[in-house]
Amino acid sequence: MTQNFDVAVLGGGPAGLSGAVSLCRSRRSVVVVDAGSPRNAPSGAVHGFLSRDGISPFELAEIGQAEVKRYGGLVLPGTAVAASRTDRGFEVTLDDGQTIAARRLLVTTGLSDMLPDVPGLAERWGRDVVHCPHCHGWELRDRSVGVLATHTEWAMRQALMFQQLAPEVTFFQHTAPDLTEQQVTRLGAWGIRVVTGRVEALEAADDRITGLRLDGGTVVPCSAVTVAPRLVAGSAVLADLGLEPTAHPMGVGESIAADPSGKTEVPGVWVAGNVTDVMAQAMSSAAGGAAAGAAINGDLIAEDTELTLRVLSPDYWEERYASGERVWSGDPNPRLVEAATGLQPGTALDVGSGEGADSLWLAARGWDVTGVDVSQAALDRAARHAAESGVDVTWHQADVTTWEPEPARFDLVSVQYLQLPRPARDTLIRRLAAAVRPGGTLLVVGHHPADLEVPTLRRPRLPHLMFTAEDIAAVLDAADWDVAASAPERPATGPGGDRITLTDAVLRAVRRGTEGERKRS
Repeated sequence: MTQNFDVAVLGGGPAGLSGAVSLCRSRRSVVVVDAGSPRNAPSGAVHGFLSRDGISPFELAEIGQAEVKRYGGLVLPGTAVAASRTDRGFEVTLDDGQTIAARRLLVTTGLSDMLPDVPGLAERWGRDVVHCPHCHGWELRDRSVGVLATHTEWAMRQALMFQQLAPEVTFFQHTAPDLTEQQVTRLGAWGIRVVTGRVEALEAADDRITGLRLDGGTVVPCSAVTVAPRLVAGSAVLADLGLEPTAHPMGVGESIAADPSGKTEVPGVWVAGNVTDVMAQAMSSAAGGAAAGAAINGDLIAEDTELTLRVLSPDYWEERYASGERVWSGDPNPRLVEAATGLQPGTALDVGSGEGADSLWLAARGWDVTGVDVSQAALDRAARHAAESGVDVTWHQADVTTWEPEPARFDLVSVQYLQLPRPARDTLIRRLAAAVRPGGTLLVVGHHPADLEVPTLRRPRLPHLMFTAEDIAAVLDAADWDVAASAPERPATGPGGDRITLTDAVLRAVRRGTEGERKRS
């Protein structure tokens, strides 16, 4: 069973969780997929994160996940192993075989720190073997620091920054290219000693670093080590979508290129955090996630606006009905059947009659039916169905948002699954209500907002075109109508063949009036 979301966030670090919260607060449906293994897991604390300095990486993730859930987001444990484009966005496969579908992707899978192949480094990584003086320098202050150079420019920066914190800094040439005379001079200005030769291993005793052993056996003392790992973006899923990492300008690793909002060259895919900025710290990653979340929401708004305009366009419906043999099932809407069964047949108005299933059902039971639709192609097909069924229906082509039905003419006015923004919808309901004669019934059925909570439903998420029966009832004058508002559920089949439950907004209102008024009308 594939669950459907507006946005799938792949990676639950500061960037992913921050982006997810931003999107959830904009009422987007969001899922965060996270394996629970943050890059900074070896470190006991996150530093430089305003108001959260010193917090453990796992506690920070827990707080972030709780915020996502508080705003309605879903957090799934797991790893995204594959992704592909679909006609509605993207489909992502997780390592447990589950699939999720999303209109947009925010990939925040971070990076991997590829440490130099020096025995003893990995065991102490994140503790007293570190890479960033801003993240860990304060905790290693007043220790003697060895700078293990694999990349000259980065190692120079590390050495000069750590000299502010440490009483003694030693620059180990190791595998980095030879220093220039100017670089040696710059280090010498701070009293930083340069040691040539390859480092063979890290020495430790009593769970503390004691020094770095050179090839040949000499051990140079130090109590902390800073190193420049190769930074490799976690981009396997992005590769499925055609995004390959590019080299960092300093040559320290690879990342996914993106614009300042995190938008990549692949439409619909954003990145944030270390996967696109290898130098980003936790707080800047969170900021990048928030920026990406805002950009994605704006992109979805633009798409939803175009989709709404399309749904409201007469040309769209004309094209849709003209493009195939049958759009709908041919069965009458069940809420109409429920409401009309038992009513005395009279005059009926079927608003948005489409291919005519409701009109034909009413006409076959003795109703004098007028079917109105904006699409002439739909009405032509409905007329053919009526002729085949041997029933008479009056068909009328009109845009119901501007069409004026005759006042107090109909015993039943039915409008099924109306999709209009509220101002236009309210105006139409008032006009249709005026067309109901005293004693007659107004039946309005629509997609209830509760359907937005059905995770596998593929219907476009356009909540402003959905309503409750109470929304419709509020348009009617309570003195003139006996109103029954309900939200009945019905079983349905999801796009993957799964059984789902949908909710209808059903307003059934009977217009009050005296017997004399009924006769005159």
